[in-house]
Amino acid sequence: MKYLIAGLGNPGKEYENTRHNIGFKILDALADASNIVFSDGRHGWVTEYKFKSRTLILLKPTTYMNLSGKAINYWMQKENIPIENLLVVVDDLALPLGSLRLRAKGSDAGHNGLKNIHQVLGSQDYARLRFGIGDNFGKGQQVDYVLGEWKKEEKLELPALIDTSIEIIKSFATIGVAQTMTFFNKKK
Repeated sequence: MKYLIAGLGNPGKEYENTRHNIGFKILDALADASNIVFSDGRHGWVTEYKFKSRTLILLKPTTYMNLSGKAINYWMQKENIPIENLLVVVDDLALPLGSLRLRAKGSDAGHNGLKNIHQVLGSQDYARLRFGIGDNFGKGQQVDYVLGEWKKEEKLELPALIDTSIEIIKSFATIGVAQTMTFFNKKK
């Protein structure tokens, strides 16, 4: 069984440690822990992760956040991965830092990366792991906030949240979205 796990973010050093790049950061942590390396592929950095007789194609789109759908569509087609085996890992302003929510489908909730995926795939019926980044910004400061770096106290929480996100990805690929939601969504 093949799965596409797409961690959203923006390429470039200036975005590396920003809230918007948490999708990249989670996939990097999974790759590091598994001794696998991303290579430069079409529309993204990609690697293959084997887990319990499943193949997870890990994708970090290099199309920039707002064109993530292009990369995801390309790799779904190339690897012949059905939409039900797609998981998108994304930052979420509507959730406080420390909250992780897996959803089987849903709206883009104003997230430009998810909006583009919907436009390109023509569907919102794919799983997404929403990583809460909070909404601690003033009026008109949303872009600066999501493209801003984590505060010192926020950085302390990240390792445990990233580890849990990796557990969710593995669970999604082995027991499916419904059971994974039941187990993980009730935790903070």
